[in-house]
Amino acid sequence: MKGSGRRSENRERLNVRCGLPGVLFATLCGVLRSVVVMKRTVCWMSSGVSSFIAGYLVKEEVTDWFYIDVADQHPDSIRFIRDCEKVIGQEVKILRSDKYKDVADVIRRTGCTNTPFGAPCTGMLKKAVRKKWENEHLEDDITYIWGMDAKEKKRADSIVQNFPEFHHRFPLIEKMLSKDDCHAILTSLGIKRPLMYDMGYQNNNCVGCVKGGMAYWNKIRKDFPDVFASRAALEREVGHSCINGVFLDELDPEAGRDQPEIMGDCSIMCYLVQDELKQAG
Repeated sequence: MKGSGRRSENRERLNVRCGLPGVLFATLCGVLRSVVVMKRTVCWMSSGVSSFIAGYLVKEEVTDWFYIDVADQHPDSIRFIRDCEKVIGQEVKILRSDKYKDVADVIRRTGCTNTPFGAPCTGMLKKAVRKKWENEHLEDDITYIWGMDAKEKKRADSIVQNFPEFHHRFPLIEKMLSKDDCHAILTSLGIKRPLMYDMGYQNNNCVGCVKGGMAYWNKIRKDFPDVFASRAALEREVGHSCINGVFLDELDPEAGRDQPEIMGDCSIMCYLVQDELKQAG
């Protein structure tokens, strides 16, 4: 309490010296604090359609666009990022891990492909890169824009709970938009979606994503045989499989259930959003 009293006395002396009344002094301090603390609204693009559309819906608010590049992504992903830049008129900053070369490097160094709690490659190649950026901006007031769609509210709730130090926005959930809606909006913007979607994949993840199921890996076997063979050999090298209970070189070629291609059909909510975008100019 005594220390607090001395600080108050010192502040009053400063007020008198500067000729500033207490209210004005407090206002000035508030302005200085607002200058020091930078407000950022950040969209982390995953090279998927949904994350971009989420950011696009609130593009006037976004101050920073980021894409974390992984060597295992399909090469068309960079084309997609560049096309998005042209539409938003802003640079998408590309970040990469400075510790790991690619997915295989993570698997060899950790001796693990996938777990019920997530894949090490996601943590090392993506989450750690984002965390490094966060540690460089600890003083900033950050709002994240996330690409969870209308069916992913539980994931959104989990993010809010696990990262209370940040603010969070979920534009797709706010607008009740689905993945198909996002693809329809992307088409209306004149952007060609990443090639992996046209090949029938649900997501534009790494080619040979260790989190894929049986149907996914059998499709990789057909579309990217070299990737399939490489991952199968790597599983044996580290003694750990991507799919629980079966190594890729033992996988039944007919196993798994195919998921339908994302067609980009526009729902009523999608049409409403498109009308809003047209009116906004």
